[in-house]
Amino acid sequence: MERRRLAGIILLIVSAFTGTIAFRLATPAIAFYTRDILKASMLSVSIVSMSFVLARAFSSVFGGLMLERGKRLVYIGAVAMMGNALAVQLYPLTSTWFQVAGIKLLNGFLNGLSWPMAQFVIAVATPKKIRARVTAVYFFFGSIASLLGNYVYAYTIDLGLGGQMWISSAFFILTGLIMVASYVLLYERITPKRKKTPDGEKPSLEPKRVLIIASLMAVIVAFTSGEITYVYVSEALGMEKATTATLIGWAGFLAAMLSYGVSWLADVRSERRMVLLTSLMAALSPLLAAVKTAPTVFLGIFLALFAFQSFRPISRKVLASYHRSSLAIGGVNGVQNLSTFLGGMLFGFAYSLGELHGIVTLNLALLAFTPVSIALLWQSVKLKGRGE
Repeated sequence: MERRRLAGIILLIVSAFTGTIAFRLATPAIAFYTRDILKASMLSVSIVSMSFVLARAFSSVFGGLMLERGKRLVYIGAVAMMGNALAVQLYPLTSTWFQVAGIKLLNGFLNGLSWPMAQFVIAVATPKKIRARVTAVYFFFGSIASLLGNYVYAYTIDLGLGGQMWISSAFFILTGLIMVASYVLLYERITPKRKKTPDGEKPSLEPKRVLIIASLMAVIVAFTSGEITYVYVSEALGMEKATTATLIGWAGFLAAMLSYGVSWLADVRSERRMVLLTSLMAALSPLLAAVKTAPTVFLGIFLALFAFQSFRPISRKVLASYHRSSLAIGGVNGVQNLSTFLGGMLFGFAYSLGELHGIVTLNLALLAFTPVSIALLWQSVKLKGRGE
């Protein structure tokens, strides 16, 4: 690849790192502040977490449609990222979980505009033969930052929520500036919408079924998303907050590191088989996490994160070949976020069901995902590649 193109892609990968540090530092800080200081119920914590996801779902699609009206609007994504720096400064001023949820809605809207645009740009700017692997590297750097962000949280607990949010704000501003620079370098390669032609580039898998699988997978792995994960693990296993954040960070890091192998196999072997593999892992994850022991809980979380991290670059690679690629990538982000919202609310409502005690103790809220796991396996088996 020529230098300008390579530099732009590298900057976007760096933005995934800096932006995720900002987000991951804020997530456990807000989770424990809402639960311990504001004394919110687990359902309220779920609403806080999922309000972010719900707002991000709609703004992801809106951002994809907006980008079709002119690629110059891609810079709005970078401005939205910097807007997060102001939003997180409002959290220390809150006195109720409802106020926290309102700020989370704002954060979600801004993130829904910024991240899908970055994912779209890196997908369309990368040569098709290495697209899944480059996209996997992008998400991998985000996962490294997720691990470091959890460590930053653990080591800055004494600063309080206010001090931690200042650190988060600095990283959000830095990320927005990096995005602006990368979009300038890659501007000529940004093609939000192509004319549909018989001999044009086509997706290698059925886009509609990919969206269905993305939706079902997001419902299932919602128990690993945001504030609810930290609170569940801390309370189910009786762990300290710092230990919980650190271990969840390591689970995400290892999942992202191993997911590169799946992306490589999707590029050089079979995308369909890798989708089947990731669907199987996602389907099993809540069943394992439901068993109330440290090994099974963390194995379940790891499988969910591994499945999601592996599927994400494959889905972006497939949808980047669609003639309305910016809308397709914004759409899959929207579908996944809306499904994560539904899964998170299911987990929050079902949390009151308690536990089933026998040879092992089972969390009934996680067992409630079983029908969705079955549906995911069914849809992945029905998935066909082009020409099959």
